[in-house]
Amino acid sequence: MDKLWRYNLHYFDDLNALEAARRLDWHRVLMERWIAENPAGAGTGWEPYPTSLRIVNWIKWALSGRSLSETALQSLAVQVRWLNRRLEYHLLGNHLFANAKALVFAGLFFEGAEAAGWLERGCAILEREVPEQILEDGGHFERSTMYHALALEDMLDLLNLSCSFPGNGRARWQAFAAVLPERIDLMRRWLASMCHPDGDIALFNDAALAVAPSPREIEAYALRLGLSSLCDQATRHAKTWLAESGYIRLDAGAAVALLDVAPVGPDYLPGHAHADTLSFELSLYGRRVLVNSGTSVYGTGAERVRQRSTSAHNTVVVANENSSEVWSGFRVARRARPFGLMFDDNDGLKVSCAHDGYQRLSESPTHRRNWELRRNEFLVSDSVTGGNYRSEANFHFHPDVVLEEDETCSSGQAVFPDGNKLYWKIEVGTGRLEPSTWHPEFGLNQPTTRLVISLVKGESTIRFSWDEKIALERSER
Repeated sequence: MDKLWRYNLHYFDDLNALEAARRLDWHRVLMERWIAENPAGAGTGWEPYPTSLRIVNWIKWALSGRSLSETALQSLAVQVRWLNRRLEYHLLGNHLFANAKALVFAGLFFEGAEAAGWLERGCAILEREVPEQILEDGGHFERSTMYHALALEDMLDLLNLSCSFPGNGRARWQAFAAVLPERIDLMRRWLASMCHPDGDIALFNDAALAVAPSPREIEAYALRLGLSSLCDQATRHAKTWLAESGYIRLDAGAAVALLDVAPVGPDYLPGHAHADTLSFELSLYGRRVLVNSGTSVYGTGAERVRQRSTSAHNTVVVANENSSEVWSGFRVARRARPFGLMFDDNDGLKVSCAHDGYQRLSESPTHRRNWELRRNEFLVSDSVTGGNYRSEANFHFHPDVVLEEDETCSSGQAVFPDGNKLYWKIEVGTGRLEPSTWHPEFGLNQPTTRLVISLVKGESTIRFSWDEKIALERSER
């Protein structure tokens, strides 16, 4: 099995899954079997990240009213000692956060001087990492919607833990727990802004469905902890700009567009980044219609690199190069940096932005994209200035829509399962349809189709509409 799948087998997430009480006897047997078959320090299960998640899951299970056997308690203490000597400072990010969370859980669950040391060390790391990893707009600094949801679950777990262990003389823990609700509120708002109308996350950077709890499950968890409902805090705006993380949400009528004007991530930690600068996703009538690649594999290999590539996203490829140099499994060399972001809301919702990712090429080309969302139309215009490079804009359709195009592919329609339609008209550029794939979950590849527009003299424009009368008028012009 791939390492990712082996990691998941060692997490013990099922201890706290839905209807876990029905599997109580099996869980007890499984824990004892794990202890017997995984001697200390041996194998994938003892790497720091799965060890951290397993520690938390075992303690959650115990705090939920189950009793750990003496053997399991001894093993748990050994696991924490092992982790405490192997914190992932070399990886940082969500790995170090998970390490610290496990130390805090263990430091509160166990008693004595050693446990107090675990708690103190875990709190010290979290005091530093929460302001570093959670940006001022509430987004996680790796710019992955999936890892944001996982980080939000971590924060809610810590808030939940503070209800079981409110203080009891632990001043540092009490002070840290006091700041959690405000930061969690920002993270919840960010997640709500980055979801499609179907209620699930958009797929930017390393992101897949069914890994983190769904946004609905996360929100239900927040409400159970006594946090106020998001519905009581704000109304939906036509434009939501998440300035620090670099995403924009546009709402108009039946359409929702999510735009990526973000850096690939923190400069020292771009491992979950895709070469997707200036990409976007689009929903219409509550359904996804234009989608980014998603993520079905980790590790190294050609498929991992392809899924991270620019051509796997709804943006422009110049000279058959990636906008950011993604390589290996979790590496990025030279990377695109957005600049020149502008808004104009006078006539519809207009956004313009450029990036410098292709300026490493000999004639320093620059890609600029303009989006304009109106009640019945969505216009996407691209320009590449500098040199005479072959440039192509990609638009990946969701697998559920059926495409029908004219003979030249200059116009066509995407038919939804419920009969609704999205029409397109290429106003500048030449188009063709190609087979593609979508990866909404780990291990899942779904065939789909992409529309590729070749820029003409460095320019392309496509107009999407969902009003048949408007589409006909545009076509006749």
